[in-house]
Amino acid sequence: MKKAIILHSGGQDSTTCLVWALKKFRNVEIISFDYGQRHKTELKAARAIAKKLGVPHKTISLPVLKELTKNALTDKTVKIKTGKGLPSTFVDGRNQLFLTVAAIYAKQKGIKNLVTGVCQTDYSGYPDCRETFIKSMQKTLRLAMEYPFTIHIPLMHLTKADSVKLMEKLGGLDLLKFTHTCYEGTRPACGKCPACKLRLKGFKEAGIIDPLLYRP
Repeated sequence: MKKAIILHSGGQDSTTCLVWALKKFRNVEIISFDYGQRHKTELKAARAIAKKLGVPHKTISLPVLKELTKNALTDKTVKIKTGKGLPSTFVDGRNQLFLTVAAIYAKQKGIKNLVTGVCQTDYSGYPDCRETFIKSMQKTLRLAMEYPFTIHIPLMHLTKADSVKLMEKLGGLDLLKFTHTCYEGTRPACGKCPACKLRLKGFKEAGIIDPLLYRP
């Protein structure tokens, strides 16, 4: 448990995992991904958080996702909506690709631990946020590279309220004011998109005030 790579989007969950990892590992590094997302402000958030914590940060460009997929996170012409089937914000293969690239990067540095903030309790219906996928991916990465990777998923079975309480316990609650969650990519956050609603619901149920600024 000496070194770990944190997959960091600049959002609430990955920042909670970052603070969690800083308590668990001696050395922590952050990687973020620029995949053509329309809300680039999350990358700015990731850099700002890394700087505040004094943690090494690297952004990796993966334009292939924007080229291959059509979804609300990479295409402004696609409306953000939920309902039957997968949400329009689902990006095919995103977490699979992120974990693969993170593992390649980690192996070159002799790092065996990967930490990601996926969660299947309170989530947006994304199949690549399920524990079955993560377990499968861990096995695949080990087989593919003959390397003993471990994918840590500290939020997997927590509700959003539970994750807020965890961050409070870790002493990192104030750090969440610098995170970005809003699908619309606005700061202050819109407070109305599915991501904002889920975040606000978690804070309300936890009985804690969200330090992030929202539009009036």
